[in-house]
Amino acid sequence: MTIYILEDEKNILKHIMALVSNIPYLQVVGYSADVAKATTEIPQLQPELILADIQLKDGNSFSLFNKINVEASQIIFITAYDQYAIQALNLGAFAYLLKPIETNIFNETVDRCFKKTEEHKFNRQQMELSSNYYKGDTRPRKIALKNFKFTQIVPIEDILYCKSDKGYTTFLLKDGTSVLVSKILKDYEPLLPTDTFIRCHQSYLVNGNYISKYFKDGYLEMLTGDKVPVSDRKRDIVQEFIERL
Repeated sequence: MTIYILEDEKNILKHIMALVSNIPYLQVVGYSADVAKATTEIPQLQPELILADIQLKDGNSFSLFNKINVEASQIIFITAYDQYAIQALNLGAFAYLLKPIETNIFNETVDRCFKKTEEHKFNRQQMELSSNYYKGDTRPRKIALKNFKFTQIVPIEDILYCKSDKGYTTFLLKDGTSVLVSKILKDYEPLLPTDTFIRCHQSYLVNGNYISKYFKDGYLEMLTGDKVPVSDRKRDIVQEFIERL
């Protein structure tokens, strides 16, 4: 993860550099002691993480980030004054650190930031993968399902249905296995072809190729015998979808 450091106190900058050097996935791409230099360098370098002291000799970093585009970066503010915390977080900071910076707190904060960045990269790659399959009127063929232990590549045609519950989504597959991922159903819905999959319920997304029966009193029966609820407001939509299959 690339990092840019904005700090005008030499001893603190030296301390931060030492902390960063002990984290193998961090790569310093630039540093500055003043707002003017950072205003030019940050847009050019596009760091994934910015460590920024709030009060600098030639201004404050709040004004800096209000002037330049830092949408591609996560920001961790560094301050000696706790009253800046709310303003920092309102600006969109990932977190803030109080001086003097404690090693354990620094490591934990950066680690959370790294995991968030990697998750964002995975989401972007997954979206690009799906988008590429759509180009040229081709159909998406596979989807990457990531959980805490591994990422499983699943052919889309093998998905019977998806079930969401309390921030998690379970993918039920035609071979009888399932994959649990720590993301909501809404995140996956755009990745699955709408001519094959239908959101029949707030918690269910179903592959129409595996629907056996539609009972008008409110549920679908899959070829496996599983029963999937259909919400009241989705009944007409589901009926139309099935008639198009």
